[in-house]
Amino acid sequence: MEYIPRVLQKKLQEYLNNFPVTAITGPRQSGKSTFVKHHLENQYRYITFDDPLLIDFFLNDPKGFINEYDNRVIMDEVQRVPEIFSYLKMEVDKDRENYGKYVITGSGRFSLMKNVSESLAGRIGLLSLLPFQYHEIPEKLRDKQMLYGSYPELVTREYRYNSEWFASYVNTYIERDVRNLFNIGNLRDFQRLLNLLAAQCSQELNMSHLSKELGVSVKTVQNWISILEASYIIFLLPAYYNNLGKRIIKRPKLYFYDTGLICYLTGITNSALLEKGPLAGPIFENYVIAEIKKTGDHLNKHEKLYYLRASSGLEIDLIIENPQENRIQFIEIKNNSTPKYRMIENIKRIISYKGTGVTKQEGFLLYRGKETGKFTDSIAYLNYKDFFKRIV
Repeated sequence: MEYIPRVLQKKLQEYLNNFPVTAITGPRQSGKSTFVKHHLENQYRYITFDDPLLIDFFLNDPKGFINEYDNRVIMDEVQRVPEIFSYLKMEVDKDRENYGKYVITGSGRFSLMKNVSESLAGRIGLLSLLPFQYHEIPEKLRDKQMLYGSYPELVTREYRYNSEWFASYVNTYIERDVRNLFNIGNLRDFQRLLNLLAAQCSQELNMSHLSKELGVSVKTVQNWISILEASYIIFLLPAYYNNLGKRIIKRPKLYFYDTGLICYLTGITNSALLEKGPLAGPIFENYVIAEIKKTGDHLNKHEKLYYLRASSGLEIDLIIENPQENRIQFIEIKNNSTPKYRMIENIKRIISYKGTGVTKQEGFLLYRGKETGKFTDSIAYLNYKDFFKRIV
């Protein structure tokens, strides 16, 4: 299959024109190397620190290395040589107006962001390349995305041997990334945590419960959750509490970037198991929210995502806040083909409440049905795919 264009390319050139260094982070196998090589192959030299000889070259002669690769260079998997950031800083500071001097990529946020904040603050533009979002996937494969996932290699081979691919992916991630980059005492317990989280997608994250299930400390669970976040396996949705004057449940909710990984970890292998099983609703919610997040990250929208659950019974699946536009969207997600007025009662309650301080307020029911319409002037219902079209 030919190269599939990425939404992020809209931002890449903009960043190259405005920063000496552009960093592209994302999970393993999200297509970072393919992306930068495809768009910059005639303009930049490409090197990867997966090559041990290049690592040795840098470690043994860092100044000689920088002299060799001094301009218009793509440095892939740069997290493997954290010492390089101080040298990049010195090189950039020689000519701060030379925008687009380096493009660096990395598969993890922990070490990369730490070194960026220490060495390259003010000199670097940060982008994230996540697994394919809905409109990047060929149309004939889009209906399979929720079950089989969004990773480029799976999509380009049309989901053949997807279970074997995920098995290799998880093993490689745990053995290569987790074991080598983080101090994990028990990899088997870490794997168990990953499985538990998949079964609890779209739910509030209860660290104490996970601690008891695994027989490890709450602090250990917190550290492992942070690792999964930094590796772009999961993301957390914080609770919204802006001036609502109510008792808010403040635990975050847990989501995976890729629902294909959820299905693999929970043993969901076909559409019947997905659509009729106990995780049908949570996986559908996870899928919709992950797509919205991927689109926002790829377009650098600077939107903030939340959920709401108050002791009064007020619940909203997703809140999208855009401070720049003074706009807020309240979204309910239902794995249902029939829109019913009772599904938006909570949205109606919160829109009528004036404590948010936001001028533009609108609500949406995203569901599986094909009809589009309005419950009220400010609350609409539409198919979730039609909402994806609105936000690209």
